[in-house]
Amino acid sequence: MKALIGIKVGMTQIFSEDGNAVPVTAIEVMPNIVTGIRNTVKDGYEAIQLGYGDISEKDIVKPIAGQFKRNGLKPVKHLEEVRTNKISEYKIGQKIKAGIFKTGDLVKVTGISKGKGFAGVVKRYHFKGGPASHGAMFHRAPGSIGASSFPSRVDKGKKLPGRMGGCRVTSLNLKVIQVDETKNVLLLCGSVPGPRGGIVLIKEA
Repeated sequence: MKALIGIKVGMTQIFSEDGNAVPVTAIEVMPNIVTGIRNTVKDGYEAIQLGYGDISEKDIVKPIAGQFKRNGLKPVKHLEEVRTNKISEYKIGQKIKAGIFKTGDLVKVTGISKGKGFAGVVKRYHFKGGPASHGAMFHRAPGSIGASSFPSRVDKGKKLPGRMGGCRVTSLNLKVIQVDETKNVLLLCGSVPGPRGGIVLIKEA
């Protein structure tokens, strides 16, 4: 499993060889550090822990600081575990760079979507809403929400107003358009979750 933690820089467009404009998202992927290795004997599963970004020692909790100290590593800000059955190929302190991905690879990108606060059903679930004319008395309300005397409750999962966005989202099968190893940047076709400056996890699809 090839994976990298990166920062979403923003969107732009490039032109393909046949002259078509391709919308791409630029992601900065500075070298990731292998900060931990999980094995079946000790942990019950196989995975590697990736670290990304600098942070001061005073800003991390003691258990995490102890892990870095035990492994002889500088503290990092963001940690992600990636399942793999090839843990023998990795070692603590190893650097993983943008070059593990090649142009044409398909990847999935996970990030925290933009938070939009409390939203109604029209914005949140694209309800049509009622007439906008005078006297309608029904514009953007959800309308009837369930049964009467039986079962005397609202069904679970009913689409109602509530908190929108700010959740973990994965975009699947995004194509790697370009890999710039000198600037540590990946260009992916299409959009990825989150705002500019947001942390994302890129894994092979």
